[in-house]
Amino acid sequence: MIGPSRCLTILGSTGTIGVNTLRVLADHPGKFSVHALTANRNIGLLARQCLEFSPRYAVMMDAHSAAQLQTQLKNAGLATEVLYGPAALAAVASATEVDTVMAAIVGGAGLMPTLAAASAGKKVLLANKESLVMAGDLFMEAARHSGAAILPIDSEHNAIFQCLPMNGQARFEHSSATGFEKIVLTASGGPFRCLPAAQFAQVSPQQACAHPNWVMGRKISVDSATLVNKGLELIEASYLFGVPPAQIEVVIHPQSIIHSLVYYRDGSVLAQLGNPDMRTPIAYGLAWPERISAGVDLLDLVRTGRLEFQAPDTQRFPGLALGRAAAEAKGASPVVFNAANEVAVEAFLAGQLSFVQIPAIIAKTLESAVFPAPVTLSDVLQIDAESRALSAEFIVKAVGKSAGTQP
Repeated sequence: MIGPSRCLTILGSTGTIGVNTLRVLADHPGKFSVHALTANRNIGLLARQCLEFSPRYAVMMDAHSAAQLQTQLKNAGLATEVLYGPAALAAVASATEVDTVMAAIVGGAGLMPTLAAASAGKKVLLANKESLVMAGDLFMEAARHSGAAILPIDSEHNAIFQCLPMNGQARFEHSSATGFEKIVLTASGGPFRCLPAAQFAQVSPQQACAHPNWVMGRKISVDSATLVNKGLELIEASYLFGVPPAQIEVVIHPQSIIHSLVYYRDGSVLAQLGNPDMRTPIAYGLAWPERISAGVDLLDLVRTGRLEFQAPDTQRFPGLALGRAAAEAKGASPVVFNAANEVAVEAFLAGQLSFVQIPAIIAKTLESAVFPAPVTLSDVLQIDAESRALSAEFIVKAVGKSAGTQP
């Protein structure tokens, strides 16, 4: 049984992972307490979450949103103190009284507070894959130095975590003594797995965000549709588990029942299975090394009937190949890959780019951005900023070119 109440900070509590984390907490009253909840600008939802879970702090990204939230909470008679800005995020992630940090902020914005949690020796439930994509070596070194436990929450990495020999530790250092051979990341294939490539140019943001198996935010839904998300996950897995990219494969598995697999030298293959519901890896991370109910129905294999697998088509979905190339190149390439993708996806969701232009912008940015390998966090942030600016320039040119071809 879980011991004394564990104290949590949830970074990104109004996103899909944050909402599901609070759902699991609500099912286990008395086992967890909430130190802080944070959001970007979703004042209404964060206010409701504060009323239900009574955190000591709530953090917004800007002063105006924080003032609005503070007024709502004060009128409701709640003593929660509202803070704002990056420094406040880092503070609530590294606070002494916090045991566990759910790192669920989407994108590069989650790097600094997640790194603060790792540097402070917390149990970090890592749903922000960009922390490792952007600063993998720095992040893992900070965790080793502080003794932080890093538990992956992405369903694929959580599955791998459960299938690898951890020896009681929330980290895996690759060793030939384990008999480990390779990792296989599964991917649903997204909503356009069977769509002819000729129709990709007409794909709308609404269509790209309609994932067939998972309920996710808009940005990660687009990443899943382009298979860029699997490229990001490949980079994350390489850093997290100490595995070279050559030992990581991707397989399309439309049912999303097998979340990932680990192959061993003796021919054994270990896989983690379950219904596609993020509450399962969240509950596993919250209770680790024990297990608690996630509120998820047990898997019915007879009803599932059939599990299918196929190789990914990197001609139709070049984002995956670009991610693998970035993983193999290392250095600044993963930072550039992530930055270019975030800028391109934002432009697609805003109606400025077509679906097929997302990987094109990433490819052009990777080709043009030449940086030395980052050594410090400042290096990472500078590469990220310059890559974003370069991607934005390419988008402006692409939009202008498209406008010029219209009758």
